[in-house]
Amino acid sequence: MTTLAITPSEAKSYDRISRALHWLIAALAVIAISLGWAIGGAPRNTPTRDLLLVLHRSVGLVILAVMLLRAGWRWRHPAPPLPLGLAPFEVALARCTHVLLYLIFIGMPIAGWVNAAAVGHSVSLFGVVSIPPLLPENDRLSQLAIALHLVGQYLIYFFLTLHVAGALLHGIVRRDGVLERMLPLRRSA
Repeated sequence: MTTLAITPSEAKSYDRISRALHWLIAALAVIAISLGWAIGGAPRNTPTRDLLLVLHRSVGLVILAVMLLRAGWRWRHPAPPLPLGLAPFEVALARCTHVLLYLIFIGMPIAGWVNAAAVGHSVSLFGVVSIPPLLPENDRLSQLAIALHLVGQYLIYFFLTLHVAGALLHGIVRRDGVLERMLPLRRSA
């Protein structure tokens, strides 16, 4: 697939749906990460910890649903072309970072659900709907899933930092229109 490069003055933004899904995922990620950190500080076997777990898992499942929607939308509505002047390694780094963020934000909720399901726990979606385990109990699978979930958090920190650093580089230093393409109040081109 060939992507044409354009100048900053010709830069087109992502469509409104793409931008909305991007910022919704960003907000949900901040909430899920904050809840995850709060769980670690809450005493075990307390109502507070149980509530934090329900909220963390619920937000994770919402992230999974929105990411699947976002991936489908992106497949049908490709990203606008990148500006001229980007080095090939920058284009490759941006593409790899985006693909990995998609995979991580889909994989993390799945790993979290598998962890709960493999020990026989249903997952409550905001206390309204209960998702049954659907897997046979398997301690090894549960341990593998939680290990992947815990390692995944560090991958999220790394790739989000890389993503934000790249956005700020383009928005503040280069001023080449890359950051502005995803800003929430910009009109679609």
